Amino acid sequence: MKLCFPVQQDNGIESTVFGHFGSAPAFVVVDSETNDVTTIHNRDQHHTHGACNPIKALDNNKVDAVVVGGIGAGALTRLNQSGIKVYRAQSETIGENIVLFATSNLPELTVQGCCGGHSTDGACAH
Repeated sequence: MKLCFPVQQDNGIESTVFGHFGSAPAFVVVDSETNDVTTIHNRDQHHTHGACNPIKALDNNKVDAVVVGGIGAGALTRLNQSGIKVYRAQSETIGENIVLFATSNLPELTVQGCCGGHSTDGACAH
């Protein structure tokens, strides 16, 4: 399974999960079966609020799930329509969240748990 994590800086599985999907400069993708780690640069980082195109952001790379600090309702809906589940990160690093995912300890996000906007640093304004 390919798990995708928005990040500010790519430090592999030691990367900190970024606070908002659409504003992240990059995404680290971890294949849980092969342990391969790849990076995708966000191709839609500077979108208008509410107009995030997550498939464009992921540069059309295929992922099975996204683990986020926060995400807008439009991006969540578009990911779900593409068959991609979205989970809320429960720890700081990718590696810690992979362990939580493997033990079914990451909650799946719904529209009710989405962000209401962005803060001045581009992070999610929960």
